[in-house]
Amino acid sequence: VRPETALATQAGLALGDRGGIVVDTEMRTSDPSIWAVGDVVQVPDVLLGQKTVLPLAGPANRQGRTAAESIAGRPTHFRGIQATAVVGVLGLTVASTGASEKGLRRAGVTNFEKVYLHPGHHAGYYPGARPIHLKLLFAVPDGQILGAQAVGEEGTEKRIDVIATAIQFGGTVHDLAESELCYAPQFGAAKDPVNLAGMLAQNVLNGDMPTADWSEVGSSDALLLDVREPDEFARGHIPGASNRFFKDNLGPDGRFKPAEQLRDEFAALLAPYTAADVVHQCGSGVTACHNLLAMAHAGLPPTRLYAGSWSEWCADPARPVARGEA
Repeated sequence: VRPETALATQAGLALGDRGGIVVDTEMRTSDPSIWAVGDVVQVPDVLLGQKTVLPLAGPANRQGRTAAESIAGRPTHFRGIQATAVVGVLGLTVASTGASEKGLRRAGVTNFEKVYLHPGHHAGYYPGARPIHLKLLFAVPDGQILGAQAVGEEGTEKRIDVIATAIQFGGTVHDLAESELCYAPQFGAAKDPVNLAGMLAQNVLNGDMPTADWSEVGSSDALLLDVREPDEFARGHIPGASNRFFKDNLGPDGRFKPAEQLRDEFAALLAPYTAADVVHQCGSGVTACHNLLAMAHAGLPPTRLYAGSWSEWCADPARPVARGEA
């Protein structure tokens, strides 16, 4: 959407480098007798500190209120935007808030990390749970929340709204992990997707769960360890992956095998690789996390988790898929 500024140009108002009308925090233009709001103005991005044009109804309405109070002589200001938006696409809900990864890189921000997760929108044991595919961006090392994007069905926009509110108050991933949200099995989970996103990010910040990005997976010499069941692996997997079923780590009693036994079993598998070259992957990241912990339990050096795992890999139909047994 490009701002229609013909009238503003005729009135001699200053325009910004993004093509929008330049306004101050009270929505006053370069002419002190003229105010402007909505899709035509250029306003600050509260996260990146840059001026931007954002054609959304919510910010436009708040700008209108700010301008009206300013015209009436009441001191006020518009805080800026953080780009919280939602759209319905073919039965799916797509929502976002804050900065995107591309936006951060364009702005020269490099000290950030991200996590991917695919939790159900409510408790898994209650019928009808549907996945929410969520990406959370956060600063390193303080964990300040920088942005989030989600795709799913019911409850997707609710989670983004919670994260958007946390961003507005300068929240961190630690705040998300500790957020107390509504819970009943038909509405959410005891660990809500928002809580899980914060906890995963905490694991990254604490060094408990080193992660590998999708751009590394399938394009390096790393051992990609797929811990799904063999029939799942055969139906489709990332090219180059090796299959070791997670339950192979367990004894007949369902508990982890002794550390010495696990260490011996992993030794042959890991011999050609360094610790940082082993990446664990499953369907959504949960079982892969357990496998990583099993290796730690065996006394092996830390390895990495492909947090998005197979669900994240399949999100892009252009990525290659292999089939057949390991």
